[in-house]
Amino acid sequence: MSTAILRGLSGASILNAGIEKLSLDDGSAGFLKGMAAKGFPFLDQLDDKAFGKLLAAGEIAVGGALLAPFVPNRVAGAGLAIFSAGMLTMYFRTEDFTKDDGVRPAGDGVSVSHNAWLAAIAGALLVEGKSKSAR
Repeated sequence: MSTAILRGLSGASILNAGIEKLSLDDGSAGFLKGMAAKGFPFLDQLDDKAFGKLLAAGEIAVGGALLAPFVPNRVAGAGLAIFSAGMLTMYFRTEDFTKDDGVRPAGDGVSVSHNAWLAAIAGALLVEGKSKSAR
């Protein structure tokens, strides 16, 4: 039962973000791709619109898995761990996101640093994975 709260809140937030990204305009998709490419340079090769659709699909998949009670905690936690690891990789590889120590958020990094909480939730789901679902 305790994992249902973790899954519900994070899942709803990620699912909503993915649904909103389905209608990204080219400029917004390009901006997001540019941010992501700072952490993962190979993403620069993708078309802006294709990247936006791929990001939306990924967020919808992760958010949906977290919300689906029949998806085991370990599976949902693994998906969230991969998602949050990607976000945190982008955060740590983008100089403007952190202060001089390379850890604490600065400026635009504040809005990305919250993904540390998602990584913590993923860890909790993986550890609590004995339960078959988020009943």
